[in-house]
Amino acid sequence: MAQNDDDAWRAIVDNYGDRPDLEDHPEDPAGAAVGDGAAGPDDPADDLGASAPPAQPGWNDLFEGSDWEEERFVPPPPPPLPTTTADRMAAWVGVFGSPVVLLICLVLGFTPPELITYLLVVGFVGGFLYLVLRMNREPRDPDDNGAVL
Repeated sequence: MAQNDDDAWRAIVDNYGDRPDLEDHPEDPAGAAVGDGAAGPDDPADDLGASAPPAQPGWNDLFEGSDWEEERFVPPPPPPLPTTTADRMAAWVGVFGSPVVLLICLVLGFTPPELITYLLVVGFVGGFLYLVLRMNREPRDPDDNGAVL
């Protein structure tokens, strides 16, 4: 039984796919037969003894001239971005802008006047406290356990 299986598999492997006809030597434009050694040592067709197989059509070639291009999904326009109020924007500028200004002054070696330094610190702390106090205390959905998909 094992010998029959081995013979069956060997027959399948030997006859798998299209085999190139090695007896046929098509002519190239220069007049030399492909695979006869006249093409040069770097010619991959010379190593195989036959010419390269024809190019397979690509994925994009399958859809050219079809109706697929006309049936593409076009999503609806996205909703407008949410806007914020002026007081909240001032708080965000205080939270992010104050440290940036102080960092730039530190990198450049510039010492701002003491009053401006205090105002930047107050802007940071005040903006942070304002944003925390204005946060919504209740969950968006009472049945929400925190997991949002």
